[in-house]
Amino acid sequence: MSKIEDFLTADEEQKLIESIKIAEKNTSGEIRVHIEKSTEKPPMERALEVFHFLKMDSTQLRNGVLIFIAVESKKFAILGDEGINNKVPENFWESEKELVLSYFSKGEFTKGLELAILEVGKKLKEFFPYESHDTDELSNEISKG
Repeated sequence: MSKIEDFLTADEEQKLIESIKIAEKNTSGEIRVHIEKSTEKPPMERALEVFHFLKMDSTQLRNGVLIFIAVESKKFAILGDEGINNKVPENFWESEKELVLSYFSKGEFTKGLELAILEVGKKLKEFFPYESHDTDELSNEISKG
């Protein structure tokens, strides 16, 4: 796989965007997926940079979640802002990461990401349920860098 465009087809990308919309429907939380070619940095360090670049740390309730993938480097991270991070069980992010990696190992990238997005959405709904005044604070598009 030589390019980030090869990681997901346009249809697969749309499927993930729909999953994000479904996951965010019942919560004030925000989920983003970011895909880039490679990084020399540790995945959590790079994910944190992307998190700030995408302004995910500026949501009102600090409940943004970033799923970060560096395709050629084969690096992956899930990062939650302090609002959600302080509420989920201690091993939640690790179990979501393992879920995704179990599908990645089979080449089922879209399925792994889709399941993780929906699971994160359930946790966000549990701790940050949708309220009538909630707005979609961040784009649902897949960002690429």
